[in-house]
Amino acid sequence: MAVASKQKDSLTKAANKPPLKWAGGKRWLLPHLRKIWGSYKHLRLVEPFCGGLAVTLGLAPELALLSDINVHAINFYKWLQNGLCINTEMRNEEAFYYANRDRFNQLIECGEENNEEAAALFYYLNRTGYNGLCRFNKEGKFNVPFGRYKSINYLADFSRYKEVLKNWQFISGDFGQLNIEKSDFIYADPPYDVQFRQYAKEGFSWQDQERLAEWLAGHSGPTVLSNQATERIISLYEKLGFKIEFFDAPRMISCTGDRTKSREILAIKGI
Repeated sequence: MAVASKQKDSLTKAANKPPLKWAGGKRWLLPHLRKIWGSYKHLRLVEPFCGGLAVTLGLAPELALLSDINVHAINFYKWLQNGLCINTEMRNEEAFYYANRDRFNQLIECGEENNEEAAALFYYLNRTGYNGLCRFNKEGKFNVPFGRYKSINYLADFSRYKEVLKNWQFISGDFGQLNIEKSDFIYADPPYDVQFRQYAKEGFSWQDQERLAEWLAGHSGPTVLSNQATERIISLYEKLGFKIEFFDAPRMISCTGDRTKSREILAIKGI
């Protein structure tokens, strides 16, 4: 029994590592979020911008409702729940990368972006593309260039995630369409309030930032938001009665490769 328990703990620990690279991921924020989450871990965790899944995997809730406007990330996670294994070749080569990017965009054009091949290609492009970016043009085509890494450790067998994700629900769509319960713990990490916001073809405008803030303010349960500490973001959440905490992010990945530290906030309500 002890050996079996240790093996399970080892698998769970391995599955806590995010499977995707994700620009702007909040893994660095986990020590702060765990202090808050500790009193609410019996609740369902709702993350309307789940992105690279670093926070939810790090907090390891029993139940979770996870959403993202990026249909390809959500498709990948749904296949992880099925025990995804990639049986096709993955190479860190420029011509090979662009051929696979073309194939991925062909699947999108044909309406086949929800199949297993699309999930496998999304993982390969994510690991091989420039700076861990996930970027789409207005037609919904993936347009991140080749990443030029010296070496890449690809993972082919994702079965370790199947058990961890089994009670998590994945949905792709706008945060306002989520079926939220009054007691849910919401953690929201929307696209930054910066010029570049084209993480999906729909983008994320200032009007979306305001709509999100009002939506979060209307939730009766514990609510936490993270974003870059721009003056208008701080003002927006202070006016809605959120408590504001400031942090220095260890790094910020941009489309230019800028790794300059940025000032960020946690806006907290109902805690």
